[in-house]
Amino acid sequence: MSRRVVRQSKFRHVFGQAAKADQAYEDIRVSKVTWDSSFCAVNPKFLAIIVEAGGGGAFIVLPLAKVWQIPDYTPMRNITEPIITLEGHSKRVGILSWHPTARNVLLSAGGDNVIIMWNVGTGEVLLSLDDMHPDVIHSVCWNSNGSLLATTCKDKTLRIIDPRKGQVVAERFAAHEGMRPMRAIFTRQGHIFTTGFTRMSQRELGLWDPNNFEEPVALQEMDTSNGVLLPFYDPDSSIVYLCGKGDSSIRYFEITEEPPFVHYLNTFSSKEPQRGMGFMPKRGLDVSKCEIARFYKLHERKCEPIIMTVPRKSDLFQDDLYPDTPGPEPALEADEWLAGQDAEPVLISLRDGYVPPKHRELRVTKRNILDVRLPSGPRRSQSASDAPLSQHTLETLLEEIKALREQVQAQEQRITALENMLCELVDGTD
Repeated sequence: MSRRVVRQSKFRHVFGQAAKADQAYEDIRVSKVTWDSSFCAVNPKFLAIIVEAGGGGAFIVLPLAKVWQIPDYTPMRNITEPIITLEGHSKRVGILSWHPTARNVLLSAGGDNVIIMWNVGTGEVLLSLDDMHPDVIHSVCWNSNGSLLATTCKDKTLRIIDPRKGQVVAERFAAHEGMRPMRAIFTRQGHIFTTGFTRMSQRELGLWDPNNFEEPVALQEMDTSNGVLLPFYDPDSSIVYLCGKGDSSIRYFEITEEPPFVHYLNTFSSKEPQRGMGFMPKRGLDVSKCEIARFYKLHERKCEPIIMTVPRKSDLFQDDLYPDTPGPEPALEADEWLAGQDAEPVLISLRDGYVPPKHRELRVTKRNILDVRLPSGPRRSQSASDAPLSQHTLETLLEEIKALREQVQAQEQRITALENMLCELVDGTD
């Protein structure tokens, strides 16, 4: 008699649930651009969504905290003037990706088939890769320390690129034989996970070893659909979530060192199709509820949070679910990375939840456009503008702002009283 052995995994029972209606963001006109993008980005504080607008290029930023303080001294306003404008592409930009460990290094790729790496703090072009892709670039992904790139292109070629050397170190033609767009991401083990289509238009996923691109480590057919699969990867749990454009489901798989290497876990299903998806960084999750992933699903006019949890009976911190995870602090300066240095991400503990550091020491060798500036008042000295604001300075500014608000309020009350006196005098004259 044969005995079926069930694979042991703490993620076999990941439970997905949509947030309550009062936690969704309503009346948002999500962009109708046909570019295969997630249209959404999220961090522990804010949610950014590309919205429909004449000429394109508009986005809305919403705070994740539902308790808002409406100021009484000035209304909220649209921001039309950017801090900095980066000009270098000749056609529309469709891909943006921050370097995982170097400060202010931003990658952009556009319809001109060019990849540019910028130092956003100074506005400089660090590197330009303009002769590696003969056609439209579908996806770009950094590896864990930002030393390599994985790209996919309309020419059906998967490339591994060393951006600082400007070299393609490995490539694989037709990792998926279909003509529809392909996506590629690095895994924690250094493998490449891909999504694409077969020659018969079936959606397919693959796992590849960049040191041997001849044969896939794993290759699985999924279903027949035209929706491009967008992969979101969590290196802490080694789970990849697949969100298809136009699908009403999220499928998730665990990647391991054991055959078949890509293990199906489960599917979260809902009634409405998704137009895009945002993925919360690990430090933005609620560890007290064993939350291991959170998505922000875009509908036609709504954004809906979807929470993934691992059921646990204990209320204690679950060490196995939350190893130290990459935090927001960079490990390198832009110039150090450009000079050839590599560093792994700076890890933080989530045992007490993520708490932003109060005293952040920055090492800036050049003037940084993104440094905090005073909106008005006396101009700071050049030496002060090159250094980050200390906690003491921030507290002083907050106290000054509070005092000014009180003065403005007192003046408004005085103006109201004078207007009333004027009205009384006019009435008496009549």
